[in-house]
Amino acid sequence: MSKTLTKTALTAAVTTALLAGTAVTSTASAEVSANIGFTSNYLFRGVSESGDDSAVQGGLDYEHEGGFYIGTWTSSLGGGGSYELDGYFGVAGEIGDSGVGFDVGYIYYAYPADDDADFGELYGALDFMGFYGMVNFVTNADESELEDTISYELGYSHEVMPGMSLGATIGYVDWDDSDWEDYTWWSLYATKATDFGDFTFAYTQNDIDDGSNIDDPRVNVSFVMSF
Repeated sequence: MSKTLTKTALTAAVTTALLAGTAVTSTASAEVSANIGFTSNYLFRGVSESGDDSAVQGGLDYEHEGGFYIGTWTSSLGGGGSYELDGYFGVAGEIGDSGVGFDVGYIYYAYPADDDADFGELYGALDFMGFYGMVNFVTNADESELEDTISYELGYSHEVMPGMSLGATIGYVDWDDSDWEDYTWWSLYATKATDFGDFTFAYTQNDIDDGSNIDDPRVNVSFVMSF
């Protein structure tokens, strides 16, 4: 995902990824950073991307002092050696002295083991005092049913004590003209920052009613180390 809405920051960062959302912040200086992490279940928009298996994840980012950023992020997808490889770029900053942060950009999700699953999205986000809102729009997809899909997210996080934050996210996925069922998902999470990295414990669920167990509650634990 984007510099500030990265899936890893959400697994605990979260990203989650893509598990829940994180606030938009302005860049302070040009720098290159990297992250590596592990999650017991890679959850993206309320659905497991790893078949309820654990996943290893990591990314590399470049952020310019003017707010531009570019990066890449990858995650294993369970058994079979399949994986996801994302590339993204965008601009993040603050609207004047309002305290309102913004983040706009483009992300491409690639699945080398399944080329028909690749797709790209434009995204935009705003945040203020711990609240954030985000919209993603699928601009191109190898699978036509994905095109023009719009995903919405609203979230809030708050530091309840030094190094400990609690947060919640709710999202909605609108498949446009697809026969697939639109759905709502939500997540509650707690993140603990340590000298070694960030640990996140999250509860996630969705309301997909397709006769399977995809709507069962999921609880996962994630760790992300940045350097």
